[in-house]
Amino acid sequence: MRTDNFVPETAFSDAVALYLFDRRLRVLLADALERIEVSLRVEVAYRLGRLDTFAHLHEDNFHPSFRNKRDPRSGATVFTAWQQKYQGLVQRSREDFVKHYREKHGPDMPLWVAIEVWDFGAVSQLLAMMKVPDQQAVAARYGVDDWKLFASWVRALSYLRNLVAHHSRVWNRNMVSYPIPPSSTWPGWGMAFESRQDLLTKPFLQLAMVRHLVEVICPGSTWPARMAAHLKAFPDQASKRQLSIADMGAPEGWEDWWLPEDRQ
Repeated sequence: MRTDNFVPETAFSDAVALYLFDRRLRVLLADALERIEVSLRVEVAYRLGRLDTFAHLHEDNFHPSFRNKRDPRSGATVFTAWQQKYQGLVQRSREDFVKHYREKHGPDMPLWVAIEVWDFGAVSQLLAMMKVPDQQAVAARYGVDDWKLFASWVRALSYLRNLVAHHSRVWNRNMVSYPIPPSSTWPGWGMAFESRQDLLTKPFLQLAMVRHLVEVICPGSTWPARMAAHLKAFPDQASKRQLSIADMGAPEGWEDWWLPEDRQ
C-alpha cells in the first residue's frame, strides 16, 4: 500500500540517482522511437500508396470492421476520429512544405507529403484500420508473424513514446498500454516473458520490443549495446530497501538474448 510517508532508512541520494537513471533511459528511448516512427510512416505509406495517391483520405481503402468502430463517448467512427486528428496535425504544422503545397495545390496532400505531419499516435491508429493483408505485410517486415500482435506492439509503443516526449517517469512505471501477452506468436526472445503476467505491464518488456525493432530497422546499430550498458549501470542503493532492474520487469538471464552473439 502506498502512503505519503518515506520508507524508513531511505536515502535522498537514491532518489536523485534514480531520476538521473530514468532521464538517460528516456534519452536512449527517444533516439530509438524516432527511428521506429519514421520507419513505420514509410511502411504504412508504401502499402497504402500502392492503392491511391490520397489513400489516407478514403475510407474504402481500410477494413470496414476496423474503420467503423465507434467511440462510445463521441459516437464518431474510428476513421472519422482519425481524419479529425490528421486535420488537426495539418492545421498546427508550421512546416514550409505544408504551407507551400496547400497554397499551390489545394488542401488535400498526397500520402507521401501527408506522412511528414503524422505523429506516432496517428501512425498507430492508421495501421490498426488497414486491411488484414496490409497489416500482415507490415508486421512481417519487422519480423513479427502475427499482425494482431504487431498492432498491439505499435499501440503500446505509442504510449511509451508519449511518456518519453512528456518527460514522464518510465523506469518502474505501471504501463497502462501493453501488448498481447507473450506466446509462441512472439519472436524467440519473447519466451523469457511467457506465462509471466507480472512482467506484462512493466517497462522492460517494451524496451525489449524497441530493441527488436531497432535491430530490424538499423542492423548493426549500437543502440542495443548502449541500452544494455545503461541497464547494467543501474545505480547502487544506499537505502535499506534495495531496488534493481528487476523492478523494471527484467527477467533473469536477459543479457543472454539482448545482444547478438557477435556483439556480446
